[in-house]
Amino acid sequence: MPPRRKILVVLKGYPRLSETFIAQELLGLEKAGFDLTLISMRRPTDKKRHPVHDEIRARVVYLPEYLHEEPIRVLKGLFAGFSKPSFKALIKRFLADLKRDISRNRFRRLGQALVLAREWPDGGEWLHAHFIHTPASVTEYASILTGTPWTCSAHAKDIWTSPDWELHEKLGSARWTVTCTRTGYEHMRTLTPRKEAVHLSYHGLDLARFGHFAGERSDRTGGNPDDPAFILSVGRAVEKKGYDVLLRALAMLPADLHWRMDHIGGGEELTKLKALAAELGLSHRVVWKGAMAQEDVLDHYRRADLFALACRIAANGDRDGLPNVLVEASSQRLVCLSTEVSGVPELLKNGENGLVVPPEDPVLLARALEAAIRDPALRKRLGDAAENQVREHFDYHSSIRQLAGLFEAEWQKAS
Repeated sequence: MPPRRKILVVLKGYPRLSETFIAQELLGLEKAGFDLTLISMRRPTDKKRHPVHDEIRARVVYLPEYLHEEPIRVLKGLFAGFSKPSFKALIKRFLADLKRDISRNRFRRLGQALVLAREWPDGGEWLHAHFIHTPASVTEYASILTGTPWTCSAHAKDIWTSPDWELHEKLGSARWTVTCTRTGYEHMRTLTPRKEAVHLSYHGLDLARFGHFAGERSDRTGGNPDDPAFILSVGRAVEKKGYDVLLRALAMLPADLHWRMDHIGGGEELTKLKALAAELGLSHRVVWKGAMAQEDVLDHYRRADLFALACRIAANGDRDGLPNVLVEASSQRLVCLSTEVSGVPELLKNGENGLVVPPEDPVLLARALEAAIRDPALRKRLGDAAENQVREHFDYHSSIRQLAGLFEAEWQKAS
């Protein structure tokens, strides 16, 4: 086996609660013996941390989030770049990109790459980007300037909101790219002749953190106003999560059905959603809990009767890949209701291990919610099947083994 190299991992921001699946992968690579340094394009804004962040040993280096805030670092990067033979190739590529994407953000990507190339932490020998949009741009520019090979993990929004020309360029430049859903995988393979360099790799779940729930699920049927059915949803309050659709579906439930819902997560649309809940007469039934620690989320999975997430494709093309919360909830025998978007059907099969309806359809979502609330036996059957699916096919150790193999195969070729 070839020696493992120091990897500089470029991230949009670190640590981020909404990207714990990335942190879990980083920890898994460390445990597999890989030597990482994390390069973050933004400083953290979340007030809470996930326990996995405290287990990761890698050093974190923060690039200038906005170039004007650290002009000395940027100028030093620019002057150092001038002296490199590859500087002309970098500027040629940058100008070609700029022609098709005239934006301040394009200049910021170049500036961050120049800083990274000059400071070059911990003697990095490989570059890996998480997300194929802005982090991959910084990574690719740094790769051009330094001659260091790079690879990429693509996820969801980054694929679907990036123009095809840019994906084509990056898929041609990266040694390999992995993505976490079959829909993303198939889309990217249409954009490059190097189809063998695109790989499907589900994130999976650290099942040691989400052990089997041996407790009893409730037999609530929504008939008792003093003990209403407990609906749970975990996710950021953003357009692609479809919370307005979920609220409208809840408002359509029969008056004789008693339920309550907890929402866990932050997000810029919380104020708007609270107003919509009030308009629909649901304020007394919906509790907005904000971000919570993992152990508290796990406790909610185990106490809830059903989990709901009305994923949709946003107006700008943004969409989920396979929401990790669906995998987490399924691991706890909690029946999930979701929509036919991106990778969701790769986990949930309607009527087999969950309930799946078309997106943007509150009427069908309401029918699925009512069916699940009124039928505890259905919830048990689907929840048990969902847990089996996760424990057989979504163990994150498989993903770590696949990534380790990809890195090692590439390094062997380069040796």
